[in-house]
Amino acid sequence: MALKPDDFDFELPAELIAQRPSDRRDASALLHLDRARGIWDDCGFRQLPQLLRRGDLLVMNDTLVIPARFCCTRSTGGRVEGLFLRTRGDRQWEVMLKNAGRCRIGESLEMIAGSSADRIFIVLVENLGRGRWAVAPAGGGNALDILRDFGRTPLPPYIHRDLGDDDSDDRKRYQTIYASSPGAVAAPTAGLHFTGELFDALTAAGISTCRLTLHVGAGTFLPVKTDDLADHRMHTEVYELSSETARAINAARDEGRRIVAVGTTVVRVLETLSARSDRFAPASGTTDIFIYPPAEFRSVDALITNFHLPRSTLLMLVSAFCSPGATGGVEMILAAYRHAVESKYRFFSYGDAMLIE
Repeated sequence: MALKPDDFDFELPAELIAQRPSDRRDASALLHLDRARGIWDDCGFRQLPQLLRRGDLLVMNDTLVIPARFCCTRSTGGRVEGLFLRTRGDRQWEVMLKNAGRCRIGESLEMIAGSSADRIFIVLVENLGRGRWAVAPAGGGNALDILRDFGRTPLPPYIHRDLGDDDSDDRKRYQTIYASSPGAVAAPTAGLHFTGELFDALTAAGISTCRLTLHVGAGTFLPVKTDDLADHRMHTEVYELSSETARAINAARDEGRRIVAVGTTVVRVLETLSARSDRFAPASGTTDIFIYPPAEFRSVDALITNFHLPRSTLLMLVSAFCSPGATGGVEMILAAYRHAVESKYRFFSYGDAMLIE
């Protein structure tokens, strides 16, 4: 029987949705799931070097979250909230606008300053539909420079902040410590738990790391709305794999060492590329891969991931990983989630993590 979105639903008390990060990144809880036996253990994230195997290669996503959320006012005084999505040509931006139902092409919106006293206006160029607009800063200028002064951390909708709240802590914590490639509007949250001390412990345990880039888009939070999973169309995200990382992955596979993906974003890149070739090579492009049960995994042997939203494509991916090529992983992951709920694990972006191997 074909799986439907309802098959990936679960009950989650609102109080388990983490609104703030833990005091220390590596102080999070870690649910260690043995998918071959369908059993799990309650651990701490600091135990990761002891749980992994000597020789494992951790592949991490080094995308950097930009302060993509912003607020504008119309000449009438009305407030419009925005989310920067991407640049569009040389001068334009593609954005999502909320409360823009009465806005018109050609209208100028004044961005509300955060750390800057300057005045910046964006001009509405084109209504792209479904809340998306093409806009252009009136005086030109680099999008990242403008957002650095006028933008805020683009937290997921289930983390509640007022636009007037201090943004400094989220700017640091909704970001991995190794983020270096600007472009994401959502964090690769499995990486939020890593610290410099933990990296030192991993190295001492004979576990190495390498990095790729996938710029996580706002579509990562969208639920599947089609009854038939095959009819769902995934959002597109930009990736890049360096020659150094390609060599590291190929060497690990040649030597029989495990590839451990730090996050579903890494899985999406590796499985996109391994579907094209048995060997990894430098690559860049876009992916809209949708991984759901039953699915085969060609390149990933273990996965570190956070707890995901009900009915989400990410929950479908980890379900597929629990039982490759079959549909039994759905009940396995939902049983593990029920245990996590009963044990008061913290869920979603600022929450706890899982190691699935």
